[in-house]
Amino acid sequence: MSRLSNRSKGVICILLSALCFSGMSSFINLSGDVPVFQKVFFRNLVALIIASTALLKNKESFKPAKGCLPYHLIRSGVGLMGVFGNFYATTKMASTADAAILNKMSPFFTLIFSAIFLKERVKPRQAAAIAVAFVGAMFVIKPTLSNVELIPSICGFAGGIAAGAAYTAVRHMGNKGENGRFTVFFFSMFSCLFTVPYLIFDFHPMTKEQWIYLLMVGLCAAGGQFSITAAYTFAPSREISIYDYSNVIFTAISGYFFLGGQVPDALSFVGYFIICAMAVWMFLYNKKEHSLDNR
Repeated sequence: MSRLSNRSKGVICILLSALCFSGMSSFINLSGDVPVFQKVFFRNLVALIIASTALLKNKESFKPAKGCLPYHLIRSGVGLMGVFGNFYATTKMASTADAAILNKMSPFFTLIFSAIFLKERVKPRQAAAIAVAFVGAMFVIKPTLSNVELIPSICGFAGGIAAGAAYTAVRHMGNKGENGRFTVFFFSMFSCLFTVPYLIFDFHPMTKEQWIYLLMVGLCAAGGQFSITAAYTFAPSREISIYDYSNVIFTAISGYFFLGGQVPDALSFVGYFIICAMAVWMFLYNKKEHSLDNR
């Protein structure tokens, strides 16, 4: 891999991340009727162990960078809300790909929150792309009372909003020089501490298969987190972020072959096309703007 360019390494890492998060969605679904709180605990427990080991191995500090603690708390709070929304949608929706595409609204909301809190300018064309992507999300959510999946769809969409807010906090901490491994550690520890009381007072017994599936949820989540962190150390977002949408393709394929032949409906496919088209358009637009700025 050393002969590859940094951009190629970034693309490989972000594709690996997308594949890991796709596996996570499948294992969430396969684990069955285990409560969402329990699933979220195992998702973060494995990541906590791996992040702690990585910090110890590299002899890095278990303390946040100066001025970053409030942002870690914000990132962890809204990030955990995003995980709950995504897990609930993944568990309750007939198509895991629908839940995945709603979660992929997060980059658009990162733009909005960055404009509000980090004073980063959103250009008119970017605002238009956000508006059109929102329309695409409505095709997936299908906001009518006849939609039996309306509440899970809204939770998935809210999870995408919360993830966008979390990524904004991560972006701000990255600008302050915070260690990415510590960020994963703090979020995982926060999530485990938040969910462990639920397990103490209302733990649902699991079969051997469910234990295995939830451990795989944690392994896939950790693999996804570390892979996407590595991806953005190799190459900037404007060059590789579009490849993260391969997660929707991977999730749709695994849903069809491993989760009982899941096939999204026609309206969902329209929504996928609109959201992905806006993501591609923003990707190309950002690259063009960056090229003009560097002239």
